[in-house]
Formats: sequence, structure tokens, C-alpha cells
Amino acid sequence: MTTVLNTIKVLDLTHVLAGPFCTYQLGLLGADVIKIEDPSNPDCARGRGPDDDLNAAGLGLNYQVQGGNKRSLAINLRSAEGADLLKSLAKTADVIVENYTTGALAALGLGYDALASINPRLIYCSITGYGDSGPQAKHGAYDNVIQATSGTISQCGGVKPGVSFVDYATGYAAAFAVTAALNQRAQTGRGTHISVSMLEVAMQMMAPEAAAAQRPASVPRGKEPGIASYDTQDGQLMLGAFHPAQYRKLATLLDGLGHPLPALTQVKTWPDVWALSDTTKSALRDIFLTADADTWVTRLRTADLPAERVKTLAEAVALPQLAARGYFQPSPSDANIPLPTTAFHMGGKGATVNQAPPTLGQHSDAVLSEMGLSAQQIRQLYDAGIVT
Repeated sequence: MTTVLNTIKVLDLTHVLAGPFCTYQLGLLGADVIKIEDPSNPDCARGRGPDDDLNAAGLGLNYQVQGGNKRSLAINLRSAEGADLLKSLAKTADVIVENYTTGALAALGLGYDALASINPRLIYCSITGYGDSGPQAKHGAYDNVIQATSGTISQCGGVKPGVSFVDYATGYAAAFAVTAALNQRAQTGRGTHISVSMLEVAMQMMAPEAAAAQRPASVPRGKEPGIASYDTQDGQLMLGAFHPAQYRKLATLLDGLGHPLPALTQVKTWPDVWALSDTTKSALRDIFLTADADTWVTRLRTADLPAERVKTLAEAVALPQLAARGYFQPSPSDANIPLPTTAFHMGGKGATVNQAPPTLGQHSDAVLSEMGLSAQQIRQLYDAGIVT
């Protein structure tokens, strides 16, 4: 699977999370991803993570988990010489991905129009908080700000989820858009500009809730008891009895255990689910307190009902299921650093991390040589501080 995009060259002008995650996905699929950073102000994720030694070396875990299968070129794009180098690279590139504030690269003469005039086949993907049009187009944003703007935090009871799901979902949306644009180019021969909005991605991740907010139900509905969490004698249980037929399966299981709940046997439609009384919901809470979570998981799965004990993240990353799929792979440079791969297999195979996350400017010489620059020209760029 790692050779799917092996003919594609990607210039990665991204930082923090959403953009680097997008280009990491492309790199996992075999694209030649060249990460381009400012020598004096590299990707700030390099200095973030739980290991201070790695942070100091510019290899923080926040950077590493989306830095593999890339090469690093450190050039100062604010200099005329650095901008010219990027333009030269763009002549033969297939894709540019950037996540600077709207208009920032255009102000340096490196926007889509300028580079597309050099290479009409170029696909230029811009990732921003709000998109490249509209009254908030030039507002900066991070995942937490978008969660606040989008109503996500309000939807979660006023508490921000402890993960950057908008960033990651945005990275996926951008990677999907890039692959779609590559297919379009194969048909038309021309590239395009892609504008990815983190706000719109957040709305997409809450599509049913966002639609309901614009067309609210005439009668408020309580939480459905079949897809709720319950305290047990030992730990929390997450129940997954979603469909009306699954409520009847749950009723059969509980009745066999000496806990009859006639109301569950009568669930035939969605209105029946929504009509379940607080008395029935309270009875379910009491029933699940009669055994531990693992016992309930075994019983429910035997009854063909999805269920799981609520796990800690430390427990989750050690799941045999993830190991069997090869989702985490050791970094080629440090076997003690697990790097994530793609969340899918193709033809029964997952992706491979075959190149460790690079240090800043690790491949500057190689990339510049591939561009046809002589050793003397490269040395002059180093001496002038244009490249490191």
C-alpha cells in the first residue's frame, strides 16, 4: 500500500497538527513529502511532548507522530533567495499543502496564483480555521478555538474534549481533497486550489446535531438508554444497544438473568425508544450495578450486543487488536517511540513507516542537489543563512 502515491511530490509548508497530519497521511501512502520550515522558526510541534530531551532536540513526540516518511528542507521563505527556491521546487511538485493564515504566503509572492502560473498542474491545498472567504477568513485559530466557535464545547456540556479531534479530522479532509484533486487533474490536466475550513470540518463531525440545531424537535428528548454509560461493581460500562431490535435483545438477556424489563420488549420503533420512561432508565442503572463491567461485556457480546468497559488511554493503546493490525510501528530511529500509521488497510496491508521523522534541515543538501544546485551554490546558501 505504501506505493500508491509513489509518483507524487508534496511540498509540506505546514506546522502544528492539522497540516502535518494531512501530509503524513500522503507520506504513508508513498508520496515524496518535503517538509519545508523556517530555519529560525521551525514547526513549533518539534518542541512539544512529554519528553523534554526530545523536545530540546527538536523531535518532540507531538512532531514525531506526524513527521515520519518525510524529508526536511530548512529555508527562509521571507528572503528573495528562499522564495525563489520554493518557486523552483514548485515547478516539478504535484502538491503544496500549507496552513498559514489566509493570505500569508500570497503576501510573500508564494500564493496559489503565483505558483500556478509557474506550474498549472500544481494542486495547492490551504488549511485555515475558517476558509479563505467570509468575514472570518483572516482570523487565526487552533483546535480549541474552533471547538468553541463551532458549538462543540457547548454540545459536550461546556467541557472541551481532551483531544484535538478537529485538527485530525481536518487533516483527513485535506488529504481526501488532495487525492480527489489528483484524480481530477488526471482527467483535466490542470491543478486547482483547495480551501479547507476547520470550522466546516467541525460542523461535518456533528452533522446530525448541527441539522437538529437548525430544525429543533417540537418535543425535547432525553438520552437514549441503549447508548449510554453505566456504573458497575467495578468500572464503567458503555452499552451499544442502538437499534430498536437491539433493545429487545437486551430485554431477553436481562430477563434470563432475572431482571425483567417489560418496557424493553415493547420497543419496535424509534418513537418507542424515545418514549422509554425514567423508571425504566433507573432500573437499567440498578441492574448494571449487580456485576462488574467485564462480566457485563461478556454477557452482552454473547447476546450479540456491542459493549465495552470504559478504558483508559493507557489501556487502549495496549489493545491486542491494535497490535494485530500493526497500527503502531516503532520509529526507524528509535524502537521505543511508537508511531501511528493509517487507520485502514488496502489489499490486506497497512502502511509502513520507513523513514524516521527528520531533524530540522536533515535533507537540505539532498533536496537542493536534486534541484541541480552545485555544491558551491549550496554552500553559499548556507553561508548566507538562507538554508540550514
